[in-house]
Amino acid sequence: MTTHPSDPAVAAFVAAVNTGDEEAFFAALSDDATMSEDGTDRDLAAWAEREIFSSNGRMAIEDVSADGRTLTATYTNATWGSMRTRWAFTIADGRISRFETGQA
Repeated sequence: MTTHPSDPAVAAFVAAVNTGDEEAFFAALSDDATMSEDGTDRDLAAWAEREIFSSNGRMAIEDVSADGRTLTATYTNATWGSMRTRWAFTIADGRISRFETGQA
C-alpha cells in the first residue's frame, strides 16, 4: 500500500489542495476539465472554491492504486469536517481532464 501518487498530475493536484495553492491546482487540470461529486457533475471552479479554498480543504491519503490515478483519502475541510473519500482521475496529455470524488 502506498500513500504517494505516482502519477505526476495527481501528485500535483494533491500538493495544491494541501497547500491551498489555487494557481497550482488549476495548472494540474486541463483547460476543459470536469468533475463529479457523489455521482453528480459539478461546476469545477465553484466546487473547488467552496470545498477546497474557502474552507481550508486537505487530503490525508490512505491508499493509492498501482497506476497512481485512484486514491482513498480522509478529506477534511472547515465546512464538513473529516470524511473518508475516494478520488479517481482521468489524465490526458499530462494533466487531469476529469476527476470524480465521493464518500468511500
